[in-house]
Amino acid sequence: MARISPQSVEEVKAAADMVAVVSGRTQLRKAGARWVGRCPFHEERTPSFSVNPVDKLFHCFGCGKGGDLISFVEETENVDFAGAIEWLADRFRVSLTYEEASPQAERARQRRERLLALLEQAAAFYERHLWDAESGAAARDYLAGRGFGEAVCREFRLGLAPGGRTLVAKAHAKGFSSEELLAAGLANRRGNDYFSGRLLFPLADARGRVVGFQARKLRDDDPLAAKYVNSPESELFRKRDLLYGLHLARGAIAKSGRAVIVEGNPDVIGVRQAGFEPVVAAMGTALTEAQLKALARLARRLVLCFDGDAAGEAATQRGMELAAARGFELAVVALPPGVDPADAADRFEELLTGAEPYAIYRVRTAIEVAPDRNAAYRAAKEVLDRLPESPEREEAWRLANDRLDMTIQVRAAVPSTRAAVTPRLLSASERLERDALAGCLAHRSLLPVLGELGPDHFDVPLHRRACAHLLEPGEPGADLVALLAELDARADAEGIDAETTEQLLLRLRERRLRRELETAEDDRLPDLQQALARVRTAFRELA
Repeated sequence: MARISPQSVEEVKAAADMVAVVSGRTQLRKAGARWVGRCPFHEERTPSFSVNPVDKLFHCFGCGKGGDLISFVEETENVDFAGAIEWLADRFRVSLTYEEASPQAERARQRRERLLALLEQAAAFYERHLWDAESGAAARDYLAGRGFGEAVCREFRLGLAPGGRTLVAKAHAKGFSSEELLAAGLANRRGNDYFSGRLLFPLADARGRVVGFQARKLRDDDPLAAKYVNSPESELFRKRDLLYGLHLARGAIAKSGRAVIVEGNPDVIGVRQAGFEPVVAAMGTALTEAQLKALARLARRLVLCFDGDAAGEAATQRGMELAAARGFELAVVALPPGVDPADAADRFEELLTGAEPYAIYRVRTAIEVAPDRNAAYRAAKEVLDRLPESPEREEAWRLANDRLDMTIQVRAAVPSTRAAVTPRLLSASERLERDALAGCLAHRSLLPVLGELGPDHFDVPLHRRACAHLLEPGEPGADLVALLAELDARADAEGIDAETTEQLLLRLRERRLRRELETAEDDRLPDLQQALARVRTAFRELA
């Protein structure tokens, strides 16, 4: 795939407003030259999230997360570097240019762009047919009967497929080929429209680009028996990678730290219409690794809201186990038979208050469906053995013991992978190095003094890299970007002025000299002692 030119990358970075981007995830207030707010990456009551709008850096003193404008978009929008640049370019209206690539790579990029454009135009065509065509009346009546208003349906871009060769003819007229229609999943091999007479739910990727459709049956005489039919799997559409509605719910999920997962697309629409926004659907009952990876960037708490039958299916339970193994704080709402979230949208929050921690839910249901006491013991033990250590696991273990009136001997639990929000405590030596670098980052006039010391005066490898970067700027890696963001925030928060920075650099020099004195040959001792004396004199002059 063609590479975005470095000039375009710099133009995007210059044009993008850091405060505007971050404000889409958390509310910020101005504090001097910086902006502060609650961290969008973990729950907190006291704001500890700091944004530098000039250098476009962010750092949270609560959880330690930090980086620059690009890494913020990568984290919150679940995209890679190129995706972040393209997302920002769309947001701030910057035209991108791409470097020369191999003819094959350039053809692949152009093909992908054409398929996305075709799918976008198809979605717009289906929308118009639903709302403007006389033949869309029955579908509009169906939506009204389900209680879905036009505004929310338009927000999700619902449409109607007329069928025959209507879409194919329109696409041909606009210059798209039969092969492109087939590759986009919009036509079948006979050259007819892939979808016919069905209500269409456009399926979007993390950036809101249409990559496929889900089609609902509306007529009894529909030749396809299945109630729902998806676009065929293709180079753009992979059902296992998508969560319905995530591009619309992303901000609400990040702000609340919680995502609610329901079974179907209509459930998402109905619940969102009722005012509850952090909700998505897995387009089926089983969660996948790709879907969980997308959610992990936004939230650590998941609530699975399924009907009682679906929640007991093996595929659903495998998805739950994947989520638990990834360290999510997981809860389950098993709805009564015949009730789905869309039908109960006006009391959806009330339903969520009855959510049961995953560990307790799994153990309880394993016991309840077991044919006898011995089978219940084995089933409960199997569930408990797979769970990571947590208070919920302990509570589930006690529940099983009480229900079975026996003590279950479980394996030692694997450590929880749940992300901690407490930053690692630094040693005094690491703190000295980090504060010295923070001061030099804030007071660039002292970089020549840092240059006299050099990277060898730092013990931590990442600090050595930061020193080298400050002296000779290059393209920093993600870990170095995060450190530079922390240094920037720390210098401001702790008021590290130029004089303090000089003292910190002197202390680094003193530390190096003391170490050399411990191992030096006799003939070097006088020179090292004189150098140490000069450092001490400099300390007195600064005092």
